[in-house]
Amino acid sequence: MPIYEYRCADCGTEEEALQPVDAPPLKCKCGKPMTKLVSRTSFALKGRGWYSDHYGLKPAAAKS
Repeated sequence: MPIYEYRCADCGTEEEALQPVDAPPLKCKCGKPMTKLVSRTSFALKGRGWYSDHYGLKPAAAKS
């Protein structure tokens, strides 16, 4: 389950919640619905074959 960040537009309260993707948004302590924030993820591709800049790839064989 992903962790979502929410902010209340009225009072500015921010909260994090571990929720399923299809869960409804949180409600603030003031009673208003909170909006989801776009935040940085911790997703990273690691391991063999995931080169973004081709670092570590073997050079092509020299043509004769």
